[in-house]
Amino acid sequence: MKNLSVSFVLLLLIVAGCAKKAPDPIAVQLPTHSVSYLHEIKPILDKRCAVCHSCYNSPCQLKLNSYEGVERGGSKKSVYNATRLTTMDPTRLFVDAKTTEEWRQKDFHTVTESSVSGGLNNSLMLQILNHKMKNPESTGEYRSEAEDLTCSETSIELDGYLSKHPNRGMPFGFPPLKQQEFELIAGWLAQGARGPTDAEQQELTSPKVVDAAEIVKWETFFNNPDPKYAMTARYLYEHLFLAHIKFDSDTNEYYELLRSTTPPGSPVELIDTVRPYDDPGTETFYYRFRKIHSTIVHKTHMVFDFDDAALARYTDLFIDPDWLEEPHLVGYSESGSANPFDSFGQIPPRSRYQFLLDNSHYIIMTFIRGPVCRGQIALNVIHDHFWVMFQDPDHDLSVQYPGFLKLQKNNLIMPIEKGSRFPVIDLVGNKYDKALSAYYEARQNYYMTHNYDGQGYDAIWKGNKASDSPILTVYRHFDSASVHKGVLGDLPRTMWVMDYPQLERIYYALVAGFDVYGTLGHQLAVRLYMDGLREEGESYFLGFMPEEQRRSMMESWYKGVDPKNVTYYDAGIPSKIQFKTDDPKREFIEEIVNNYILPETGIKFDRVNYLPKGKEFPPLPDQYETMADYLQAFRSVSQPGTEFFSLVDDFNANVVYVRIRKNDGTDAVVSLVINRWHDNVTFMFNEKKALDPTKDNADFLVGFYGSYPNYFIDIQQDDLPDFFDLLANLSKLSEEEASMRFRKYGINRANTNFWEHYDWFQERFNREQPVQSGLFDLNRYFYEASAASLPVDF
Repeated sequence: MKNLSVSFVLLLLIVAGCAKKAPDPIAVQLPTHSVSYLHEIKPILDKRCAVCHSCYNSPCQLKLNSYEGVERGGSKKSVYNATRLTTMDPTRLFVDAKTTEEWRQKDFHTVTESSVSGGLNNSLMLQILNHKMKNPESTGEYRSEAEDLTCSETSIELDGYLSKHPNRGMPFGFPPLKQQEFELIAGWLAQGARGPTDAEQQELTSPKVVDAAEIVKWETFFNNPDPKYAMTARYLYEHLFLAHIKFDSDTNEYYELLRSTTPPGSPVELIDTVRPYDDPGTETFYYRFRKIHSTIVHKTHMVFDFDDAALARYTDLFIDPDWLEEPHLVGYSESGSANPFDSFGQIPPRSRYQFLLDNSHYIIMTFIRGPVCRGQIALNVIHDHFWVMFQDPDHDLSVQYPGFLKLQKNNLIMPIEKGSRFPVIDLVGNKYDKALSAYYEARQNYYMTHNYDGQGYDAIWKGNKASDSPILTVYRHFDSASVHKGVLGDLPRTMWVMDYPQLERIYYALVAGFDVYGTLGHQLAVRLYMDGLREEGESYFLGFMPEEQRRSMMESWYKGVDPKNVTYYDAGIPSKIQFKTDDPKREFIEEIVNNYILPETGIKFDRVNYLPKGKEFPPLPDQYETMADYLQAFRSVSQPGTEFFSLVDDFNANVVYVRIRKNDGTDAVVSLVINRWHDNVTFMFNEKKALDPTKDNADFLVGFYGSYPNYFIDIQQDDLPDFFDLLANLSKLSEEEASMRFRKYGINRANTNFWEHYDWFQERFNREQPVQSGLFDLNRYFYEASAASLPVDF
């Protein structure tokens, strides 16, 4: 017994000796005033923290663009998990918990609380910021969205992590805060990290008087109990649940449309379903508006205007027309609600389709900025650059003959009907892929029997008013994407024509029905389904091409894929268009843009990047005085196959913002967008095998494009000749010389003046686009921190 006691004591001593000691608290110079979160702390958090911590991809789920997110803290659970076999409980800020205690029960830990006081503080936030102040240099690689990052929840754990990674304080891989900024945050934390006062919070969350009046009007419309109004409201809500709604006022404030158990005039009690079409769980509920008081970030900012014209338009589209059936309320069955052709079958397809066309830019944007489109796996289903057009409603047979949709109801099912728990095993013999193929073939045959002479230019929607977007440009920036009105860039490899059933299915599969917290099976099923929808859009475009060229054009977009595996069914619809050249794709789009699209839309070819047939790439200009000179210079060094593209082949070089400081004291901004060549986009993994850097191209666009800048470049006007000479002659330079010359222009993340450059670009963006702008996201800024980083690596 004595020996046992001695052994036990020795064991305790060994354990005690091995136990990690908590780091010493940090001494704080207490402020002489009560630090204001709203006026002093929030501006710092927005500019230096929310640029990475603001959405689903926030490291450790730590969202810092609102006090509620700061107070909620962080979590070790990753929202994006490509191997998840069971669903994850949703953790949407402002939705899935109301109090800090509820978030703690969901395994969120504080980052602001301290266990010491009296001029000392040991909060996680101060510890990691202080570490950066003492270790300001950024070296190595910084990938803030990596899945193996440690999300420390105790001071001991964080201290151990920083001991192993001394250059990973916050801001992550960027320069530290200024001393004054650090002292303000330290003082605020030492004072208890208090949020807005009650009066300030009331002002933050309450609509201005002019917006409140608009809310009364719109809530009256949405909550009209008449079945026709009720089903219209349901359709609108399911398409606008992600929108940042702006009323017809000058407040520049935004609102979200949601479902509540409480009626207008009382506080909102949110119905927190995963999807907008899920059963609300109560027979009586109300559509309500809630003010968005978090700082706006561009990657999720989708503005939708609610004004008198919009209200009149919805009345014209949905209320005035006769419906296909006597208007009646429809229940929320799991499978029926996931099929809009079923749940909204009583509403005329023309009304539904015209709503989507009226808002085509917003609808396509939801595919891009919704939660599905995060990372390479989600986005490698599309090419880097393509143009989208739409079937004219008068030539869309699903609109002209609504019975066709009813007949095809079973083929219009989508994998989202299985909810978030789609079993991986069900991907074997996937019935949704089979239904997709059956519908596609039926659709092609239906068009053949109703269009014996083929489709002409008039089968393309030309737009009805200046604000319409009858043609859109989609850019994929490797692990992010963007969509823009018009035809930007040079002639792309592929184009899409979308009709009503395709547009509606893409929206429901990728937006309304997608659950970011769902299983691997759910996410794979949606990804595979999107493969078929992409092929549909490409096929519908080919229906306008000469019959003898359709199959070869389709196969050219799927190089390396067995033709038997390329989903293309040509029902033999003849070509109604009499092409005059041997380049029908170019001829078709030039006729559409130059002579057919409604001129009031302002859609024209991009004269800098679009090269008509036979036109050569321009030479370097003789002078650098105007924007036209700058753009010509960029274009001259960007011909596919040149040194510029054979060397710049890193995935992180997709969106670059260039500031040109002109001699007259003004500045110009150009976005450099790299378009990667893919032999095909049928892969899901190991994408590099399909890339061919010798065929990459770039577009140079005035202003800002994309939400995730990968690099900043800052050039004085007098240095432009040297900069373009550098780009044109990279291979002739030694690594050391190229690096030295590029460091003069490129802003690496380790640059001590990085934040000054970021602030300039962000402020310029806010000034140029006060409604559409939001914080840029820096999670995907070029990952290598090095003062000697080569230009070919950006």
